[in-house]
Amino acid sequence: MEWLTAPFEATFVQRALWGGILVSAICALAGTWVVLRGMAFLGDAMSHGLLPGVALAALLGGNPMVGALLSAAVMTAGVTALGRTPKLSQDTGIGLLFVGMLSLGVIIVSRSQSFAVDLTGFLFGDVLAVREQDLALLGTALVLALTVSVLGHRAFLALAFDPRKARTLGLRPRLAHAVLLGLLALAIVASFHIVGTLLVLGLLIAPPAAALPWARGVQGVMVLAALLGTAATFLGLLLSWHLGTAAGATVSALAVTLFFLSHLASGIRHRRTRPAGIRPPATD
Repeated sequence: MEWLTAPFEATFVQRALWGGILVSAICALAGTWVVLRGMAFLGDAMSHGLLPGVALAALLGGNPMVGALLSAAVMTAGVTALGRTPKLSQDTGIGLLFVGMLSLGVIIVSRSQSFAVDLTGFLFGDVLAVREQDLALLGTALVLALTVSVLGHRAFLALAFDPRKARTLGLRPRLAHAVLLGLLALAIVASFHIVGTLLVLGLLIAPPAAALPWARGVQGVMVLAALLGTAATFLGLLLSWHLGTAAGATVSALAVTLFFLSHLASGIRHRRTRPAGIRPPATD
């Protein structure tokens, strides 16, 4: 029993756990729509697109979160604008923005001789360095994400399954798409300093994808995804403490592992519950 509780006697691990729980809830709200709409590449592009703002803020001595917010706003506006270009596919526009923002970030980083440690934190995060003010920020982000999710649920749902019907119902799918991009940006910005931009997709995509075979309805996916993300956070911190591994990477790896276990169990359940085929009559 001590093996389970000993790590969480440390204050910084307790803060890391609470931070991971809040991030899991935020990512569940945004990640469910990412999975349902097949927007994983967009999520990846937006997470890497934060680099220019974070790098510039660090070089100027500013707050990296402010820089991340500015970069996220640029990415959101760019994806929305390019999505309205009829002769350009959305994937092409996202890919160009992805490469452009990432290149700009590397150029800014190259101007500094002492940014390697900060860049490592940006890419991989530091969940064990969560402070009380970070928890307050994450709590605010969760309230905002929950508000957007509740108010935009009907429009998001129509947009995910039938954009043409959303337009017919007067739900303004373009505006709904822009707001959904904002929700995704909020989740990424709130999470990147916890698990880093390279690993944020683990909590953004894996828990909702793992929840899909078991949950009924979008709300069920969100709740189960938040619980799975919390489980990945708890187990990841526990294993990283005892094994001496990177905490953020361990949390993300466990989230992905839960996804594969979920779909494996779902496949086994499907085979067991599938009705047996009707055998042809025996012939003498």
